[in-house]
Amino acid sequence: MPTTASPAIEDYLKTVYAHTEWQPDPITPSVLAAKLGVAPSSVTEMVKKMAAQGLVQHVPYGPLRLTDAGRAHALAVVRRHRLIETWLVREMGYGWDEVHDEAEVLEHAVSDRLLEAVDARLGRPTRDPHGDAIPAADGTLVSEPYALLADAPVGHAGRVIRISDRDPAILRDLDDAGLGPGAVVEVTDVSPEAVRVHLAGGEASVVLPRLAAEAIWVSA
Repeated sequence: MPTTASPAIEDYLKTVYAHTEWQPDPITPSVLAAKLGVAPSSVTEMVKKMAAQGLVQHVPYGPLRLTDAGRAHALAVVRRHRLIETWLVREMGYGWDEVHDEAEVLEHAVSDRLLEAVDARLGRPTRDPHGDAIPAADGTLVSEPYALLADAPVGHAGRVIRISDRDPAILRDLDDAGLGPGAVVEVTDVSPEAVRVHLAGGEASVVLPRLAAEAIWVSA
């Protein structure tokens, strides 16, 4: 793993990485401040500190980009977070809608030795309960072409790759509908308010409010 960083810097790096993991637009300081729930002035000071440490590239009023060192740090934090989420669901009886906040705390405390033991115990998983890729210890991860369900046309069929964990209520609703990572769906109708999909192996369709469809990624 890269040299250690403070928990605050780890949170910043993870947030910058996560912003561009499933869409191409780089993150700006104002968006970073909103995502972290801190004042723009706090972001400005932290960005200066991270830039001085060679973790980010930044020009005034421009977007932030991780350096190679910053990306390595970010992936190490992401690895800890997602392995912890997987462990909590598989071994500790947590629901997939309950693990994010717990992992936010534990990711800063777990040792490399314990993380390796958790990884081995779980059988070296490559995806967490929400379908997000778990980086390997060397920073590599599994990826594949994807499409946002909310943007998919009628007739598009694919396997659910990932569901955002930003809204626990959406996760619970999708769980009740039997729709999670690995489910195979076909888009049968699209409207400004909702997306209707048919789940493979079932007879009924599921109508997803657009907010839910915007939280689901399927294979392209």
